[in-house]
Amino acid sequence: MERIDAEQQASPVQAGEKPRSRRGFAGMEPGEVRKLASKGGKAAHEQGTAHEFTPEEARVAGRKGGLASHRPRATTD
Repeated sequence: MERIDAEQQASPVQAGEKPRSRRGFAGMEPGEVRKLASKGGKAAHEQGTAHEFTPEEARVAGRKGGLASHRPRATTD
């Protein structure tokens, strides 16, 4: 039985496909992405286009998310 190392197993190249390059945010360091996102959020607040949740809106959104994530899944049988 031949062992396959992790690098060979996780390779995205299969049967003549070109290797995929990591472009855009996927190719950036997490800290760099965080800095850019922070700049976008600050700019939106300065322009007045950013949405700020009221405590009531936040409660409703949190409740909806909790209900959706704890709902029993429908069976396909």
